[in-house]
Amino acid sequence: MNEEPTATSPASISDAHVIAETPRPGFESVHAADAALPPRRAGVWLLRRSPLHWISLGMGSGLSPFAPGTVGTLWAWAAFLLLDPMLSDALGEAGWGWVLLVGFFVGWWACTRTAQAMRVGDPGAVVWDEVLAFWLILWLVTPSSLVAQLAAFLIFRLFDAAKPGPVGWADRRYKGQPGTLPGWRQGFGIIFDDLVAALCTLLVMALWHA
Repeated sequence: MNEEPTATSPASISDAHVIAETPRPGFESVHAADAALPPRRAGVWLLRRSPLHWISLGMGSGLSPFAPGTVGTLWAWAAFLLLDPMLSDALGEAGWGWVLLVGFFVGWWACTRTAQAMRVGDPGAVVWDEVLAFWLILWLVTPSSLVAQLAAFLIFRLFDAAKPGPVGWADRRYKGQPGTLPGWRQGFGIIFDDLVAALCTLLVMALWHA
């Protein structure tokens, strides 16, 4: 999702303070009492806690103070261009299919845990949804020119940001109840609306080339 983080904790709270008040195990335990605590701001402290946060934050690209969803999508584009030749050589045409399948389930886990750690249902810093969705787009439109890939990037960002029609429905479908901690349902929802935005992007691209 491309929204900026909605944490209500004071800006003066440092990462060191957040780390100090947070249990140290690598994977967060979830307690009902945590729902009454204020949201946490995204920061480097997340990357220090668990490999899952590296995934959900797009290797740190989601920590961008400006438009993290766009920055995460740009990181996905660069990673695709780097990985595509290696995956094609190693696994053939099915390579990206396996990456996306595994990435969906691992990403669901990672997005859920990061949302729980931040106590926010859909943190703006979580960009694995953009990464996974844009990899799907690039996989299905490749081979294509950089101009076509740029058009796909712009169309996808428009759908993801504006959330028209089915994208808005998908975004609202799995929202949690106020005052409750995010769960697996909300973790799925983080990814789901971006996949719908990806399908809408692919439909526009197909009509463009028709």
